[in-house]
Amino acid sequence: MGDLAGRDCREEAAAPAPAPAVGGADHLVIMVHGIVGSTADWKYGAEQFHKLLEDRVIVHCSNSNMHKLTLDGIDVMGERLAQEVIEEINKRPQITKISFVAHSVGGLVARYAIGRLYRPPGQSLENSPQSLTDSNRGNIHGLDAVNFITVASPHLGSRGNKQVPFLFGVTAIEKFACCIIHFIFRRTGKHLFLTDNDDGKPPLLQLMVDDCEDLRFISALQAFQRRVAYSNVGYDRILTLILK
Repeated sequence: MGDLAGRDCREEAAAPAPAPAVGGADHLVIMVHGIVGSTADWKYGAEQFHKLLEDRVIVHCSNSNMHKLTLDGIDVMGERLAQEVIEEINKRPQITKISFVAHSVGGLVARYAIGRLYRPPGQSLENSPQSLTDSNRGNIHGLDAVNFITVASPHLGSRGNKQVPFLFGVTAIEKFACCIIHFIFRRTGKHLFLTDNDDGKPPLLQLMVDDCEDLRFISALQAFQRRVAYSNVGYDRILTLILK
């Protein structure tokens, strides 16, 4: 189930029914899993949010990019997540604030999604029920942006010497991995290893370090009151500290 409002955040085959609002909760927390993951990955975390902040937040575990869908590319997943967030907002007119908590590749997907959902200062949605507290930051689809938190997310991709520990820092193996990664992780693999060049454009992760066209990646991040990136100093066999 995608939502946690007095119930578990668990995986279901059918689309989850909208959960009722918890008391006067007006803060939507979107939790995004990583590659080949599902809503079950955030089950425990969502339960803790509900236990500690039951009357203050509504927790939604993203369910639009589960399992093999996580191989479709960061941009495709980001568009799906953005649409999912819009649908959740439309179900609950009392919501005035939004936060994101994302793990692994989910952090990149969330960054893409907020770039799509960002509204510049002074631009809100028609009939938006809330009054934004800081019009200089802009907003996320008409909501106050509060927390943007990522856990072990490869914000710089996975390309480069000694950036993926299980490749042992051997240059030949790393170069070979760049050539075959799309066979394993498909389009998402290309994005992570910066080998994509859609329409001759720079790699997507390179584009995401700035605002571009109708996707305001950096402005969207700046809209949040708090931006936190958590990572392991050691014992992460997938990513090095510098990537996260």
